[in-house]
Amino acid sequence: MSVLAPDAPRLAQSLQHRDLRDWIRLAQDLGQLQTIDGADWDLEIGGLSELLALEPGHHRCLLFDNIKGYQAGWRVVTDVFASKELGAIALGLPHDQSRSEIEQAWRAKSRQLKLTPVKEVTTGAVLENVVRGDDIDLFRFPTPRWHEADTGRYLGTGDQVITRDPDTGQINVGTYRMMIQGRDKIGLYISPGHHGRIHRDKYFARGEPMPVAAVFGAHPLLFAASSSGLPPSTNEYEWAGAVKGEPLEVIRGPVTGLPIPAHAEIVVEGFVHPERLMEEGPFGEWTGYYASAVRQEPFVQVEALYHRDDPIILGYCPTRPPGATHEVARTIINAALWDALEAAGVPDVRAVSMAPSAGRGMVVISICTRYAGHARQAALVASQCREAAYLGRYIVVVDEDIDPNNVDEVLWAMWTRSDPEESLDLIRSCWSTPLDPRIPPEKRARREFTNSRLIIDATRPFHWKQEFPAVSSASPELRAALRDKWSGLFQ
Repeated sequence: MSVLAPDAPRLAQSLQHRDLRDWIRLAQDLGQLQTIDGADWDLEIGGLSELLALEPGHHRCLLFDNIKGYQAGWRVVTDVFASKELGAIALGLPHDQSRSEIEQAWRAKSRQLKLTPVKEVTTGAVLENVVRGDDIDLFRFPTPRWHEADTGRYLGTGDQVITRDPDTGQINVGTYRMMIQGRDKIGLYISPGHHGRIHRDKYFARGEPMPVAAVFGAHPLLFAASSSGLPPSTNEYEWAGAVKGEPLEVIRGPVTGLPIPAHAEIVVEGFVHPERLMEEGPFGEWTGYYASAVRQEPFVQVEALYHRDDPIILGYCPTRPPGATHEVARTIINAALWDALEAAGVPDVRAVSMAPSAGRGMVVISICTRYAGHARQAALVASQCREAAYLGRYIVVVDEDIDPNNVDEVLWAMWTRSDPEESLDLIRSCWSTPLDPRIPPEKRARREFTNSRLIIDATRPFHWKQEFPAVSSASPELRAALRDKWSGLFQ
């Protein structure tokens, strides 16, 4: 097991990375790559990914090689966004800033993004090995069984599933879980409301199979695009190209005609048939629970398999608490929510954060209150805009002196500035998912996947804001002066 030291010259050219292998070298240059030899695909890769992701101060990308039962060089990489530095570099931002500064820099950059059409090419590294028919065997890859109660091996966790709207031709690239169900069969579970599910439902309503291409190792920026819930009108390939500042190279899939990344590690093409189902699940999901049981779900009948020499799987092991290893998605979603609040006319938003320990379940908004009802307005808008609507639970609004990224400060504000009788509001029947562990069995049986939202106004009550007791701690100005004068104490 080794941790590799930084290499400054190569790091200086980090923005030129175009595939997963370049990204691994980048993590090595940063001193944020840890190589682990000899782990077992059965539970050890998933268990070590979880333990090290939650280890205080670890923040390293993990590369598993010499996996038990598989040849050297057929690897698995996890925790590709394990640090704010890696997250910032993926978005083309300076990596030597605070998390709040990175989010502000991303907001500024995202406003200027111009979607960049893909560049279609005729060949690429992904076609180094082309497998068809009876030679297809998905078990050739060292696919992990991530959690102890998982009933199968999930090749698709940090994947990109490519589908096309049968009505408009619009491409979607989403991250959906995919369990190997045979040599040439792989499950495809898509929760209701997601873009890929809408495409699937349209095909099935016509009685037609849905063409699918799935990628199991690509540049992590594509994973960020496919897993962050970009607006339905946004082509994830074009968004990623805009972030990188150059078009992504894609190959038209020979079987489906869908665009596949030319420099991907592993890709399958096939079809999902409406009448063909297999048992899928359970899988330890991003909520930290096995909320969805074994059930009949559609699967991809694989007709072609492509992979590079010595292919690398990009894996994502959901952890408890959620979101601990996906800095990029958190940055993108926080910035998009902030933009949505401002677009709805909510003034003086100072910061927005989805709490890392609660994922999408707890949104904290910091504002400078300007009028009665300002805090409730911010909370109501946030609770229903797309960026926070999916499986939300709690919306907390705090004053501008509270850092929404600091859970201790947020809890202190909730305790001292809110009152259970006056500060809470409840919204019922909001968008949830079968993955929600709190949906009661009777609602689940009716396929009623909704939940409620609690709004917590933890701002000083506006009508007597000026009379609210003063805070007793050092002011931001004094803290900055002390840190500057006594800098040696804070190293």
